[in-house]
Amino acid sequence: MSARALQICGTGSGVGKSVLVTALCRIFLQDGYRVAPFKAQNMALNSFVTKEDGEIGRAQAVQAYACKIEPTVDMNPILIKPTSDRKAQIVVRGKPIGNMSAVNYISYKRNAKNIVLDSFRRLANMYELVVIEGAGSPAEINLKSHDIVNLRMAEAVSCPAILVGDIDKGGVFAWIIGTLELLTEKEREKIKGIIINKFRGDKRLLKGGIRFLEKKTGIKVLGVIPYIKDLRIQEEDSIPLDKQRIKKTNGMKKINIDVVYLPHISNFTDFDTFEVEEDVNLSYAKEARDLDNPDVIIIPGSKNTIYDLSYLIKSGLGSKILSILNNERLVALIGICGGYQMLGERIYDPYYIESSNGKITGFGLLPVATTISKKKVLAQIRARHIHSGVEISGYEIHHGRTKKTKYCDAVFEIFQRSGKTTRELDGAQSENGRIWGTYIHGIFDSNRFRRDFLNRIRIKKDLVPLKIRDAFNRDYEFDKFAKIVRDNIDVNSLYKILNYDL
Repeated sequence: MSARALQICGTGSGVGKSVLVTALCRIFLQDGYRVAPFKAQNMALNSFVTKEDGEIGRAQAVQAYACKIEPTVDMNPILIKPTSDRKAQIVVRGKPIGNMSAVNYISYKRNAKNIVLDSFRRLANMYELVVIEGAGSPAEINLKSHDIVNLRMAEAVSCPAILVGDIDKGGVFAWIIGTLELLTEKEREKIKGIIINKFRGDKRLLKGGIRFLEKKTGIKVLGVIPYIKDLRIQEEDSIPLDKQRIKKTNGMKKINIDVVYLPHISNFTDFDTFEVEEDVNLSYAKEARDLDNPDVIIIPGSKNTIYDLSYLIKSGLGSKILSILNNERLVALIGICGGYQMLGERIYDPYYIESSNGKITGFGLLPVATTISKKKVLAQIRARHIHSGVEISGYEIHHGRTKKTKYCDAVFEIFQRSGKTTRELDGAQSENGRIWGTYIHGIFDSNRFRRDFLNRIRIKKDLVPLKIRDAFNRDYEFDKFAKIVRDNIDVNSLYKILNYDL
């Protein structure tokens, strides 16, 4: 192996490890290094399909783009996708190998360690620097004996680690000191620096606390990164609370888009680009009462479609959706992937791939039926929206095979799958077009398609259509965040930890 490596650990989940790795990847790239991201094991329902038709955590794909390289399965060799509280689908080097309980997976980890190290070595032979993301906390007592993602990984590849704490959650000093106290002496020696993340206010107020922390731990605090409100870099799986129910007006008549927050919601990043549209209110509805005067309701992807459909029915969300459709003739209903399956007549799971139930009756709003297959579809695709002719790029991740029970119009025509020319029809829609579903993730990332979709709603509301705008300049966002991080950490000390000469 030729590359040097640096691991970013956290005091817990959600402290900002993923986005910090993204920023560091861009910083090292700006400084002239060939850099790649790596996360040995990722538990996430937001995933991405690589060009080799492999599935990895979406955060690692974003980090790869920050490095200006193509995402590969070696960047996240093991992906865990929970299907219930007790089981998860295990994806190894991009392909699912089956569902496992936690106990079974612990046994499997004996093999997983070699798989993880092989992937890391391949990256290390191709790049000069690998930035490794940890998972959760390195001090989880019940996980340390079979750890393959935190400090055991750092030990295996002989790299230093940085510990990140989230001050916005409160108790950051106790969190950092407590984490270090629970590490063994050997593990603690791996921690060469501390970063405090998401600080609001005047950093001068932290000086006393930082002096105490450095004296208590003997580890340098490399910096304090401010809280960033409009960070347009996709994170792992948690939707921030401030996105779950937001309704703004700002003097403009808005299009209200409500995404149903399913218990096993997956790939909710499909809707991120709506957040920067000036005429859109995007919110996530967990309860029936949260569906507040919507213009569009979206049922997103799910890792356990049958369970989540049952939840919609039992919780009253399903009946609220149907009531809105019956009483508000202009409201549109969209299903993506698992949501598309729910809009159909039936879902069969004969091999119990996604749930313990073999079948369930759908909403019956589209004349389609779905059977869950053992083989998973993983593909990058290009398609054309049949109604508008607008081309989109996206990806498919699903076990379901959906067939029409009677004729209805498709939504998209796929003309490229996994880099090969094809001609396939995707999705289904109602006769009036207000209810439709598709298997394609990422359709709203297309600026032209998204604006065409929104303008059709605006016209129905007697509003003037708006011009297309670029919702997201990925490189600009990477550079902006990298500058914030660079301006707020001691980069010289970071390079000394890596033993690089500036």
